[in-house]
Amino acid sequence: MGIVATATRKTARKAKGDGHLRRAEILMAAERIFMADGYEGATIRKIADDVGVSSTALYMHFHDKACILHEITEVTFRELLATNSEIARRPLDPVVRVKMMLEAYMFWGFEHPNAYQLVYCQRGPVSSTPLPEGTADLSRQCYETFSGVVREVAASGRLRTGTGDSAAQALWMACHGVVALATSRPTFGWADLSEVMQVTLDSLLYGLVID
Repeated sequence: MGIVATATRKTARKAKGDGHLRRAEILMAAERIFMADGYEGATIRKIADDVGVSSTALYMHFHDKACILHEITEVTFRELLATNSEIARRPLDPVVRVKMMLEAYMFWGFEHPNAYQLVYCQRGPVSSTPLPEGTADLSRQCYETFSGVVREVAASGRLRTGTGDSAAQALWMACHGVVALATSRPTFGWADLSEVMQVTLDSLLYGLVID
């Protein structure tokens, strides 16, 4: 589950196609180029060439590369929020729901390594670019939906240590470390990542939660 190839490529110009599909192509190309060249090194021309459209055609979808980065971030948060919200509503033990959310979060990161690195790991211009208010709110909702279920565990008196907030943050930080390392070091001799993920979750939850 390593990072997909990041080398950009010059392609023949494509005929005008479905706007939604073309927009998705642009986002995927931008993810690769932001990772390969850095945010500062990426240009609209490079992204357009990778997709196989003119710079003028790309500007019809996005005003600048900051808009592209913001949309990558927003799509990421919307997908994670939808997953968290669906799991949070299930009539299951809160510990089970917490594990399911963390599992889904890590799987998403493994399946979208470039987007994950851009949204959660990059320093400098990427991380310092202010998020639009709506996107920042999506980020807060993602965390609040997850931490709310951890607080259910805390309210039931089942935490060995910490509070609902400190437990939620520790769980998130630990799982982030798994995804960040695995996606940034794809050539390391990792064990099966599904197994690493389960060992991580079992170790965290068995150590934190009183049965």
